Amino acid sequence: MSTEQSLDGDAAIVTGASSGIGEATAHALAEDGADVALAARREERLESIAADLEDAYGVETLVVPTNVRDEDAVDALVEETVDAFGGLNLLVNNVGVVAGEGVDDLATDDYRTMMEVNVDGYFFATRAALPHLRESSGTLVFIGSFAGQYPRPFNPVYAASKWWVRGFAKSVSADVGEDDVAVTTINPAEVRSEFASESGESFEERFERGEASEPTEIAEAVRFAAKQDPSMVSELDLYRRDKLTFF
Repeated sequence: MSTEQSLDGDAAIVTGASSGIGEATAHALAEDGADVALAARREERLESIAADLEDAYGVETLVVPTNVRDEDAVDALVEETVDAFGGLNLLVNNVGVVAGEGVDDLATDDYRTMMEVNVDGYFFATRAALPHLRESSGTLVFIGSFAGQYPRPFNPVYAASKWWVRGFAKSVSADVGEDDVAVTTINPAEVRSEFASESGESFEERFERGEASEPTEIAEAVRFAAKQDPSMVSELDLYRRDKLTFF
């Protein structure tokens, strides 16, 4: 039987930390005592969240404005975190984007944006973090998606990027398991956040409270996965209750 480990004093990186799942995850980890590096592009928003975490939980924070499409910036994010906190115990690959719709009329720029953020960004962060996670017997969490498990005819490229995330996570897990690194993929359906659907309408605007998952629910799943020891959560699905009815 697995027992939950404490996160007190652990060092965590959360990408896409300026809102939604990322912001909620930063709060959940800090509440358990983890020091948190916040990565996203909106520096002012990150600074505000960092101040809230320090005031509420007395933890250390680090704000690192980061475009995950830039591998040098991602390498710097990990290096700055390790320097500031003395190591790294947890990476939460959360940042993601959706753009365009079907293949026929998908602009090349939209295609590249989704692939560079959803695929390259996860790869760059994972590559940079793994040596440190091996040292700490840490945890690597990928935020996947319902779209990475079932066909998504109205945006195949976004779906493909999330299928890639799941396949990459499983294969990384097979590679680092003997090094005592835990790898978890969390697959939400719609989450009430700033994340936009293909129409450009955010899920926060589209759904009333109670109609879809809240960012705090996904954050609790991340915290649960991070605290498992010696076992790990390989994959965890969080869907609104009627999701499979509509599938």
